[in-house]
Amino acid sequence: MAVRIRLKRMGAKKRPFYRIIVADARAPRDGRFIETLGTYNPLTEPSEVKLAEDKVRLWLARGAQPSDPVRDILKRQGLLGSGSTVAESEEES
Repeated sequence: MAVRIRLKRMGAKKRPFYRIIVADARAPRDGRFIETLGTYNPLTEPSEVKLAEDKVRLWLARGAQPSDPVRDILKRQGLLGSGSTVAESEEES
């Protein structure tokens, strides 16, 4: 089972708010998920990100692959090195 860390869209029309979740890659975007890792609000200035860093590191260690938008968020939060793999970021810790 391929597991992804990705965004689940919440909020009203034209007022997006996202939850960062762990889900099976085959599940629909707003469908079934395994666990919620945090939230992302792109409407605030600057964008507001709340993450459970220990859970994110746990799922990355288990082999979950972040989607491209989540990868960018994790890099900005310092949980993923730029261009590095999960194994490299664990060696730095």
